[in-house]
Amino acid sequence: MARICAEGLRIEFPLYHLGARSMKKRLLGAASRRVKADAHNRVVISALSDLSFTIESGERVALVGHNGAGKTTLLRSLAGIYEPVGGRLTVEGEIGTLIDPAAGMDILSTGRENIRLRGLYRGLNAEQIAALEAEAAEFSGLGEFLDVPIHGYSAGMSIRLAFAVATASQPQILLMDEWFNTGDAEFLAKAEKKLEQLITASEILVIATHDMDVVKRWCNRVITLEAGRIVGDGVVDKF
Repeated sequence: MARICAEGLRIEFPLYHLGARSMKKRLLGAASRRVKADAHNRVVISALSDLSFTIESGERVALVGHNGAGKTTLLRSLAGIYEPVGGRLTVEGEIGTLIDPAAGMDILSTGRENIRLRGLYRGLNAEQIAALEAEAAEFSGLGEFLDVPIHGYSAGMSIRLAFAVATASQPQILLMDEWFNTGDAEFLAKAEKKLEQLITASEILVIATHDMDVVKRWCNRVITLEAGRIVGDGVVDKF
């Protein structure tokens, strides 16, 4: 059974190449509590601070807050992209991500080669990779462009490919950012049914969004972030 548990989760990013000591001192003196010196006397951005929460199977959680609140950072932490510098994070269950359409893509390789690389990364065998390739090719609708290096893709084509690959398997835990709301109307109409299938079949959904219609439609819990901290956590009806 899928489950996510964070206890005092802390994510920090060091700032390099600050130059003169006076600049460092000025930055620390003038900045908010999110910019500080760590135990190694480095200037760091405190992206997430002391986050504690538990998400159980069956929960559909919306992460809300202003830009820079820490929503995407938290999603990437749950996905294992960012490693905590403090606290504990436990994620039980197979994870599927719809966070960044460009994540893991080699822009010098073709769309087809990227599909195969993603299959290898997931540990699939040759037969499973062939099935992944066929499904992603059909859903993306890229046709002959599947054999073109993706640095020549438009933004919409890149999203089609990324979405097709990311949704080709059913995860227990689905992590989503709101980039899926971009793209042309035809793609969104086609993707909506696939998204509903993924969300319904997943045990846990965590989605970062500014769209309250998305929150009310898909979620039963809202976690509100502000400056990397949790300032609210409750059911959607009370949001």
